Amino acid sequence: MRFLKATATAVAALCLAGQAYAADTTIRLAHLNPEDPFASHSGAMAAVFKSLVESNSNGRIEVQLFANGQLGKDNEVIEQVRSGLVETVISSSGGMAQHYPLVGVFDIPFAFPNIGVASEVIDMDSEFGAKFSADLEEKTGLKVLGLLDSGGFFAFTSSKGPISSVADMDGQRIRTMTLPTHEAIISSLGGQPTALPWAEVYTALQTGVADGQMNPVPIIAFAKFDEVQKYLSITNHLITPYIWTMNSEFLESLSEEDQYLISWAADVATDAGRSMSRVIEASEKGLPALQGKLDVNVVTPEEQAKFAEAAQPAVRALIEESYGAEGTEMLDSMLSSIEAAK
Repeated sequence: MRFLKATATAVAALCLAGQAYAADTTIRLAHLNPEDPFASHSGAMAAVFKSLVESNSNGRIEVQLFANGQLGKDNEVIEQVRSGLVETVISSSGGMAQHYPLVGVFDIPFAFPNIGVASEVIDMDSEFGAKFSADLEEKTGLKVLGLLDSGGFFAFTSSKGPISSVADMDGQRIRTMTLPTHEAIISSLGGQPTALPWAEVYTALQTGVADGQMNPVPIIAFAKFDEVQKYLSITNHLITPYIWTMNSEFLESLSEEDQYLISWAADVATDAGRSMSRVIEASEKGLPALQGKLDVNVVTPEEQAKFAEAAQPAVRALIEESYGAEGTEMLDSMLSSIEAAK
């Protein structure tokens, strides 16, 4: 019901006619993905946020959108937000990891049993989401506006062959985000992790620098990886957050009324983005479209268990070694929240 209400609000907001007022305040919002609100969840979030903020402030606040990584790599734009050059960014866990390494706790393979549990835990309103957001804010100085999944569960694509078992990973060069936990997953499965920034992934797959990659289905679809890959393997092995942050000093410089407006608009926009991911997954822009372009296989529960057996200990050991007691406590808190949500 919450998603339906958010979507209805978002559609209504997008239909509002803009009024001609001179803006007193400008908010620059950056994200990595297409600007089309029906092509990516962050595109939907940005469009809804812009419409709600501008219409409900009577044009006093203007929101400028910078999609497709126009302002730089993910971690670079986060730094721009921290320094005040840009007001707000919707970023991947890979970009955030260079500013807040504990985002790696989400990378325990097969920790989330289904998208319902994931949506409940990866949310600012959940007990764990609130704890995670508060810790990120304390360590980075950024204000968290939204927390949601990056588009659904991860799947593998490859140009070499289907990945239906752990043995199929042997020697495959799999692109990962610049996350040690993602690299540990691939290494533990017998693959060769190839860490690359998002802007270089398509070319790397096209030229053979990488044999494959892993991402949620909506991202695989809008990135057109079907043009440079042959196989899609539905493993559902991972789900990671997208984190929407804002420069805290900028937000605190606004009136209480405008601070409330931004918080409310971001909350509605986040729900709209989460809903859009589910729509894209099920529509001709998602898996149904890819099924006509790639050889698709679904990994069986028995093989999933073997993937988990190989990868989970490696990632947990990395978290314990790299992030110490603090990382272990955050990880266990997340796992407890998953169990409670089940």
